[in-house]
Amino acid sequence: MKTFQPKYKLTKRTYATLIGLVFLFFISAFYPFILPFTELALVLAASLLVLDLLLFIRLKEPISMERFVSERFSNGDQNLVTIRVDSKFRQPTNLVLIDEIPIQFQKRDFQIKKALQAGETAEFSYWLRPVRRGYFHFGDLHCWVTSRIGFIKRHYRQPQHQKVAVYPSFHRLANIELLSFAEMKNQMGLKRIRQLGYNREFEQVKDYSPGDEIRHINWRATARKNRLMVNQFQDEKSQSVYCVIDMGRTMEMPFEGMSLLDYAINASLALSQIVMKNDDKAGLITYNSSVHSLLPAEKSNQRMNQLMELLFAQTTNFGESYLDPVYTAIRRKINQRSLLIFFINFESVHSIRRLLPLFIRLSKLHLVLLVNFLNTEIEAIATDEADNLEGVYRKVVANEMLNEKRIFLNELSKYGIYTLYEPPQHIGIQTINKYLAIKSRGLI
Repeated sequence: MKTFQPKYKLTKRTYATLIGLVFLFFISAFYPFILPFTELALVLAASLLVLDLLLFIRLKEPISMERFVSERFSNGDQNLVTIRVDSKFRQPTNLVLIDEIPIQFQKRDFQIKKALQAGETAEFSYWLRPVRRGYFHFGDLHCWVTSRIGFIKRHYRQPQHQKVAVYPSFHRLANIELLSFAEMKNQMGLKRIRQLGYNREFEQVKDYSPGDEIRHINWRATARKNRLMVNQFQDEKSQSVYCVIDMGRTMEMPFEGMSLLDYAINASLALSQIVMKNDDKAGLITYNSSVHSLLPAEKSNQRMNQLMELLFAQTTNFGESYLDPVYTAIRRKINQRSLLIFFINFESVHSIRRLLPLFIRLSKLHLVLLVNFLNTEIEAIATDEADNLEGVYRKVVANEMLNEKRIFLNELSKYGIYTLYEPPQHIGIQTINKYLAIKSRGLI
């Protein structure tokens, strides 16, 4: 442990006492009988000042501080930080605790005030909500301590540099899993039915039983066993589900401090967990002007960690996005019919129409789901009451924009393209329930 570097400062109480003494000496010039009392007050104040100083300097390390924080923070969630303070003072003290919080949080006035008894050990907790991924750096811990006399305050500094990695939201995974399989399932009338019907894989050869399909008779095994034998098949359980995340310009838009890209990343992580809980395979594609990453669909014990690390490492300059490289990569590397869930943000119908031919071509090979973010600011304008002519105009334009977009998204169904249009805070759970609905209908 490094040696503390003490600093001393006079408190407001000290300055108030000095001002009072100056005032008394000034009055004593006009009323001499007050002077002895003023001098006595001066001696008493000086004695208390010296005593207060002695209380601090007689102990070498009277305060120790330690921060307890997880190595990983969950993006978009509240994360706990705890600080433990051990006081070795033999008298009660008041302290002001200051933590050097990472600059990303922009909290410049953070402090905790607490009164400690003699020799007390106390813990202080607070919460931080990051809104971006990456590495965050905590600085030192600082503490200003005053005694009950309150004339002097002493500063203690504890080196506590720590690096925390902010990962895609993992705190919500358990909650989302419960919601998707319980409450949301009941609310939306979904049923978990294993009916994946079209893809069948060989399981075993067994004796023929009445009701077995004649077309599945295995004639070679029948000739060898001298009795009817049939091939038994089972529905293929593991379907491939890919989260395809646009990392382009339109995904930089913020909502409650967090970009739409990070909402998409959080939703993809939660969806991947549900996919593998349903015995399906989870994959990932990220892109903007080119394909950043393509993780083949797989179901394994390490897949969630792989997805977590890959999503954590995603960086982008939020440039213009192009779908052509994605289409080429999918055609070359994804041979099995899969569910492709695109997380995109189209601000206009024109931008959707421009990419429609590629989505139509993809829908002939795979099942395509477009997850689009509802602009809550435009929706607020459309639903708020208008107070003047300008407000009426803004309301009409906002309604036209939203309705035009909804109508066009609904029209995509005639091309076999599924859509989801939700505000950012609901994207995760609504995407999961859309996946469960598609799965229950045996569409993949």
